[in-house]
Amino acid sequence: MQEIFIVYKHSRPEASELALRIKDWLEKRRILVHCAENIDDPNAALVSDKLKIPKTAGLVIVLGGDGTFLSVARLIETLPTPIVGINLGGLGFLTEITVESCFNQLEKILDGQCEIEERMRLRVSIRRDNREIFRQRVLNDAVINKGALARIIDLKTSIDGHFLTHYRGDGLIISTPTGSTAYNISAGGPIVFPTAKALIVTPICSFTLTNRPIIFPPNITIQVELAEPTRDVTLTCDGQVGCLLTPSDIIIITAAANPLRLIKTPAIDYFEILRTKLRWGQN
Repeated sequence: MQEIFIVYKHSRPEASELALRIKDWLEKRRILVHCAENIDDPNAALVSDKLKIPKTAGLVIVLGGDGTFLSVARLIETLPTPIVGINLGGLGFLTEITVESCFNQLEKILDGQCEIEERMRLRVSIRRDNREIFRQRVLNDAVINKGALARIIDLKTSIDGHFLTHYRGDGLIISTPTGSTAYNISAGGPIVFPTAKALIVTPICSFTLTNRPIIFPPNITIQVELAEPTRDVTLTCDGQVGCLLTPSDIIIITAAANPLRLIKTPAIDYFEILRTKLRWGQN
């Protein structure tokens, strides 16, 4: 591993300080290191105007929380570059390595004592008047929901061109297994092991109580349309990038061709993260 790219959380002095410490530590091992602050533009529909991660990078290190990790994951796009997260706050589902153990864990990664997990991503697009006006690769979820003052929305949903149902309620979550522990679980959706290949469709506060979450195989195409004209309905990707919908919009969601390659070290146990983060077995 001859070249590493470090991205650290915006406006956090401790993040920039740690980035410089890691950079110095890596350069002593004769590794070329790039350091950059993560300034993500939430209004950008495409990634062309964002921070560029070079194709020559053998590893991307993210310093921050899960939100920082998600925004950097979008920057990687189609690159096969593996990514690892160092958490600057509480225990994260994506940024699993602690600051205290980061140099020890990085040493193991450089020595090859790690595994690379492939995490499924979604390709989310909006077609308006027969042209694509929005496109994102999503690691966690795509959420269609209404504004604070909007009434119940009616979302006509199809799978591979076959009509599924009208979801009437506050909205709809289309999640990856990685994102199953995010908004999906809060809306009553299932936890799916993160390396599984599946799409999870979960209604938000459904008007019809028999509308339940559904798990689909990865080779399908989900199409969602507004069944009736409604204002203040938004598509949000990973809780960070959004687009206000118009009545004629068609939302198309498929599994992305390129998964995210996430580095896992032997010291990290996913089930321990579930128990700790979700407080299982605690009073």
